[in-house]
Amino acid sequence: MNQIFQGKLFITLSILWAFACVQSNDDDHVCLCIVQTSDIHGAFFPVNYAEGTERPYSMANIAAYVKSMREADSCHVVLIDNGDIIQGDPSVYYYNFEVPEVKHIASRAMNYLQYQAMTPGNHDIEAGHKVYDRLPQEMNFPLIAANIIDKSSGKPYFKPYTIIDIKGIRIAILGLITPAIPNWLPENIWEGMYFQDMLEAASQWVPYIQENEKPHILIGMFHAGVDYTASGYTKESVYNENASKLVAEQIPGFDIVFAGHDHRGWNEVFFNQTGDEVLLLAPRAYAQNVAVAEITGNKSKYGWEINKRGFLQEMSDFSPDEVYLEAFKNAMDSIEAWVNEPIGYLRGKLDASESLFGDNAFTDLIHTLQLELSDAQISISAPLSMSMLLEPGVLKISDMFKLYRYENLLYTMQLSGKEVKDLLEHAAGLWFTEKGVNDNTILAFKKDQNGDFVKSVHHSGYELKNPFFNFDSAEGIIYEIDLSKKPGHRVNIKSMSDGGLFSPDSIYKVAINSYRGNGGGGHLTIGAGIDKKELSERILYSTDLDLRYYLKEFIKNRGNWVPEVNHNWRIVPESFVDSKAGKDRALLFGNP
Repeated sequence: MNQIFQGKLFITLSILWAFACVQSNDDDHVCLCIVQTSDIHGAFFPVNYAEGTERPYSMANIAAYVKSMREADSCHVVLIDNGDIIQGDPSVYYYNFEVPEVKHIASRAMNYLQYQAMTPGNHDIEAGHKVYDRLPQEMNFPLIAANIIDKSSGKPYFKPYTIIDIKGIRIAILGLITPAIPNWLPENIWEGMYFQDMLEAASQWVPYIQENEKPHILIGMFHAGVDYTASGYTKESVYNENASKLVAEQIPGFDIVFAGHDHRGWNEVFFNQTGDEVLLLAPRAYAQNVAVAEITGNKSKYGWEINKRGFLQEMSDFSPDEVYLEAFKNAMDSIEAWVNEPIGYLRGKLDASESLFGDNAFTDLIHTLQLELSDAQISISAPLSMSMLLEPGVLKISDMFKLYRYENLLYTMQLSGKEVKDLLEHAAGLWFTEKGVNDNTILAFKKDQNGDFVKSVHHSGYELKNPFFNFDSAEGIIYEIDLSKKPGHRVNIKSMSDGGLFSPDSIYKVAINSYRGNGGGGHLTIGAGIDKKELSERILYSTDLDLRYYLKEFIKNRGNWVPEVNHNWRIVPESFVDSKAGKDRALLFGNP
């Protein structure tokens, strides 16, 4: 589909609306198109650098779409981003950590496309001060986040909001970020800052903006999800992870709220507590689509009359923009050369799907790494993929992103034997069916109100009830998970792996990643019952760099890696597991 046709397609889809704008785009009539991207996660180019395959959509497709809109000249285009852009792909890892002296690809690409504002996401903060502190100096637009507070000054660390003026219409954009970051990230990554509750911050800044800026349109750009009941939160919960809609409902004044973080895609209209209409929009992740708010302003003697509508525009309808790709050819070549660097040789197959059904080589590789990096007696880890498959052969840097998806640090923590056992019970409760041997599956699948399995929106099979990255197993101990017993009483730890006594009352050094060590998944807080404030006191040691870096060095130093399983734990009754595993695989991976 060529660019001219793409521009015509956009006008056709909104023919009546755009026609009115084109016919009356003078001083008294204005049409605005606010285009929001969110959760791009490093998808700047139509290449999946981890897999070595083509990517069906990327920022290059967004470049084509935005170009078509600007060339159509039916609306003033305002391009904004809602965070989580510098994590999730080898391309951004390369600029975050491998070549920090080079201007970041995010800054370069977003400046090229003429973005006008960005709210950082939790995964942007995950990159650390050295990365996100340089972005405001490199970007030609502001980073806005009113609820990231500088501890030393008590003021927002970034700009709280920005004002965009188009032909007399003043647009105020207030930025907010999910305040749950301390639940996932170690404090040294966000040192000197704290995260204010979104409702509290909005209740302060909305009246301030209205009084001092007198905007015609107030927009919330919130890097937070929409379902405020997710992860066990309620309306009354402080520091709610997903408070985008909650803020818009309870704090009057917002005309449009752009959300993100949950990757789900939203387009709905609702009414706030004073009865005013709010448009809520959010795209899905990895540049699959963008959220667009079309706004018309008609000026009368009483001021501006504003009308709005929203839609999600799929990027698969647009081919990557060739001019954009040519502008960043050198960057693409540099990234490709780096990810293809050989680092070792794999002497056997690694299959992540095996990690869902018992001890396996995929998870044991991470356990081995964690125990080697630390002086811990026990390692705790979960699979970070359920579908990765590596065949024997040369291991490249790109493979490290398959083996370990996130930029977690490694902690060594002090836990009692009872806390280790309770942590594993919590993981088993998330992992396996509640009915045990009386159910038809081993794994806990999500079910609808009729008790039917729920089709996945991410892959061809059915959804698990809980994320697989919360399915923790342990190394350093010998144990069983008995599905014939009630949840909470399934884990039987028999001994340490060397045959020594395991005691509930003993204190152990435990290797665990920083996401889990900061309370992520609730394994330590809900499962082991440790007060959130106490977690930092349990940390004996933390790595400076992420686990993926150490995994790369681990394999480099060996040259060869033979996948091994030591079978220190198992799921019983084995006859039940053997009889159901095939069905579970079929349900999960799309061959029921």
